[in-house]
Amino acid sequence: MNDGHDTKRGFQQQKDELLSTGSKKSADRYIISRLLSYVKPYKHLLFWAILITFAGSILGPLRPYITKLAIDDYIAKGNINGLALISLVLLGIILLDGFKQYAATYLTQLIGQKAILNLRMDIFRHLQKLSIRFYDRNPAGRLITRATNDVEALNEMLSSGIVTIIGDIMQLLFIVVLMFFIDWELTLIVLSILPLMIYATLTFKSKVRKAFQEVRGHLAKLNSFFQEHISGINIVQLFDRGESEYKKHVAINKEYRDANIRTIFYFSVYFPLIDLLSSIAAGLVIWYSGVRMLKGDITLGVVISFVQYIWLFFRPLQHLSDRFNILQTALASSDRIFRLLDEKDIVEEPENPRMLESFRDEIVFTNVWFAYNNDNWILKNISFRVKRGEKVAIVGSTGSGKTTIINVLSKLYGQRKGSITIDGTELSQIPEQSLRKVVGVVMQDVFLFSGTIKANLSFGKPGVSDEEIRHAAKTVGADRFIEQLPGGYEYHVNENGAGLSAGQKQLIAFVRALLYNPEILVLDEATSSVDTETEQLIEAATANLMKNRTSIIIAHRLSTVQHADRIIVMHKGAIKEIGSHQQLLAEKGLYYKLYLLQHPEKIHLRTG
Repeated sequence: MNDGHDTKRGFQQQKDELLSTGSKKSADRYIISRLLSYVKPYKHLLFWAILITFAGSILGPLRPYITKLAIDDYIAKGNINGLALISLVLLGIILLDGFKQYAATYLTQLIGQKAILNLRMDIFRHLQKLSIRFYDRNPAGRLITRATNDVEALNEMLSSGIVTIIGDIMQLLFIVVLMFFIDWELTLIVLSILPLMIYATLTFKSKVRKAFQEVRGHLAKLNSFFQEHISGINIVQLFDRGESEYKKHVAINKEYRDANIRTIFYFSVYFPLIDLLSSIAAGLVIWYSGVRMLKGDITLGVVISFVQYIWLFFRPLQHLSDRFNILQTALASSDRIFRLLDEKDIVEEPENPRMLESFRDEIVFTNVWFAYNNDNWILKNISFRVKRGEKVAIVGSTGSGKTTIINVLSKLYGQRKGSITIDGTELSQIPEQSLRKVVGVVMQDVFLFSGTIKANLSFGKPGVSDEEIRHAAKTVGADRFIEQLPGGYEYHVNENGAGLSAGQKQLIAFVRALLYNPEILVLDEATSSVDTETEQLIEAATANLMKNRTSIIIAHRLSTVQHADRIIVMHKGAIKEIGSHQQLLAEKGLYYKLYLLQHPEKIHLRTG
């Protein structure tokens, strides 16, 4: 664990040093070095891949040279036996080259897939650690793009790009050496085209890098739009917004298309230009060779071998251009991936953690202030206590801060001011894992994962027995509808419980919380989405459990909290009243007004 932290800290230091210069080259160097860290665990495979590629890079350049020998030394002299021998040598070189390509491809693809697996794991692990604030700022579609499209963009580079670049460079070196060895004048003619090619490549680089960044940015917008509108398809259809939302999609899609067309334009200019330059080089070699052949100072074998070398020479250059294309795509994607992995908005574990083995005494809020954004305070100077075994309700109008209190208590967000303690221990000093074992929450918006009913029920307690699941479901009363489903507890639930009613999903969430068996049970509007019959079922089923369990109930329906030991009344982020149901009615304050709004038939209510 420490090693991983030190590695990340080392990368951060390297990043700060390289990026302090402000140059794109420094940023690229940092990104590449960090990408290579994912290849490092497989350096033994990389060693063999590079060795095979390095050793095999001479095989391609040898073939034109063997052709020259066959023409000048054997065909021209009518040596049939020598020609047969040199043909066998050429065949052996071709077979070895084929084996080299197979071995190098297999090894590099294996390295790439292993590295990409680790990268995906790191992204998912990091996403689990990020705070809820981060998800408030970043749409799910954008994060999905990072974890899928951007990661796939790295796959080809890590799979073949790095090793292939080394092989192409070595092949170019061997080609130039053999060309000089055969005829230095023709070699200089071929190399005379190289400055133009380098200039074209550098220009291409500056244009296509920016274009790829734009493509990835527009793709993230497109994915975000898709994800959002698929999740909210029922709202789109209910408000008949299909046509107008389609027009928005058309605009986003056109931006993505135009960004791709810009990259296509650069490639459509660059690759024909490279072909043109190579053809010019071939034409110059043939022309100059023809002049020299008329003078009798060059052989046919040299001319033919050089024509072959020209195509061999420009092919690695084109490969390098392709690899450069892959590299640019990978750098653009890596930049976004590493920005995500370097995101510091994570739930920090306390430096001096204090484990919460059990809940023994009380929860204390003291002068707590909280704001989601800047100083737009949602909670204002909140102070109250919840004793062990108490049943405390928090009520108030929408936006009064009820759910925010639970978010802060659950450490989904940290309080900005004040103190929250559990059994005298500051909440900030309690590790999340320890807190989660004590505090269980049933949220207002129930989320179910795709899978079986059983898997959703046991989500918080893997390995729970079937008997325990059935007992908990029976306690809540969820067994009635579960057993009527096809397959019962093995019924497959679609994403977010599609096909189940809001009440059924709420019951499943309640069973899930009971199986988790927390000492502090928090119900955040847990009965807001259920009908009166289901509400009564939940209340009846949990009445005995609440007696020996500390409970905090966030409620909109005041009828559900009348038997609470104490009721905290919230208004605009502040506590206005605290007392029992009868005490608050007798005071005829804010709670009294809320009660009459929900029960107008009791307008002539008399309290003792």
